[in-house]
Amino acid sequence: MKFIVSSSALLKQLQGISGVLSNSNTLPILDHFLFKFEGDSLELSASDLETTMTSTLTPEKVDGEGSVAIPARLLLDTLKTFPEQPLNFDIDDKTFGIEISSDSGKYKLAGQNGQEFPKLPELEDTSTMDIEAGVLQGAIHKTLFAAGNDELRPVMSGVLFELGESDLTFVATDAHKLVKCKRSDTKSSKAASIIIPKKPLNLLKGILSTNDEKVTVTYNNTNVHFAFDNMTLICRLIEGKYPNYDAVIPKENPNKLTIDRQSLLNSIKRVSVFSNKTTHQVRLKVAGSELNISAEDLDFQNEAKERLTCQYEGEDMEIGFNSRFLLEMLQNLQTDNVNIEMSAPNRAGILLPSEADDKDEDLLMLVMPVMLNN
Repeated sequence: MKFIVSSSALLKQLQGISGVLSNSNTLPILDHFLFKFEGDSLELSASDLETTMTSTLTPEKVDGEGSVAIPARLLLDTLKTFPEQPLNFDIDDKTFGIEISSDSGKYKLAGQNGQEFPKLPELEDTSTMDIEAGVLQGAIHKTLFAAGNDELRPVMSGVLFELGESDLTFVATDAHKLVKCKRSDTKSSKAASIIIPKKPLNLLKGILSTNDEKVTVTYNNTNVHFAFDNMTLICRLIEGKYPNYDAVIPKENPNKLTIDRQSLLNSIKRVSVFSNKTTHQVRLKVAGSELNISAEDLDFQNEAKERLTCQYEGEDMEIGFNSRFLLEMLQNLQTDNVNIEMSAPNRAGILLPSEADDKDEDLLMLVMPVMLNN
């Protein structure tokens, strides 16, 4: 098998799928890229058994058909050193040795039989939906940070996609914080709930463009397949029942605070430096049109206080939150102002964008309080 390809085009495609590569593979062949030749196209794949990404490229010239597995790190490190130029690949069909010829030299590496690379699962009894790339990327970006890391509760270590016939809801929670992002501009042919792990969603977030290109999502009870542009990603779903997240969202929240998001974000950043390094607790005390933010670390006699103006309706209130959770949420909201709705110091606080920057999106973030140590 022989082919000629642009060094930068090949590098770009391989970097796009290289995020799948794992440092702790059980099968040595998973440290390789699979090169598969069909007609005049070249299909590139990377896998860690749970997630597989594939990209298609049309080389300048292809001679022969078949497949070969090429060591991933060695190939990437080699390609990064080349300026833009055509590279000649010559692959021995029997030994799977690879010779790369450039303008300045020759490089030999040992490949493996591509037939030994794990096969993609065949999806049966599937449902399909289309979603704009920018919408999917935005929803992943706004929810993924709230997903958990607890191996004992695997369902909470992914993002729930609730596919409805009139809307699509994305939910992530780790029991301390929760994000729910509902889109009314996307719907599925039939209602379903699937839980997608963090790793493939992180990969998607990195490579999805923010344009109007369509992503085709195909899924069944065990796997989900994303197809867009010249790439596909297929991954295994997390099995299990997602917790009833609606039950933890307080419905009656009479105390409503509206404040400039960036001012609040900067204030919490400064004050939280002085908080206890275990609890990261900041105290929010609101009365009239004044919000007092404070933190203290009694072990080291560190203390900080700041005062901000705000709009507030409700009773005077004092509540504690983990500053890291608040910061993550404020950084993932895009609006100028943020609404914080509360009912009691021992009930969850809700963060909402003040002005909807997207009429098709309904975004809610919830953060559990921490006990104030008076």
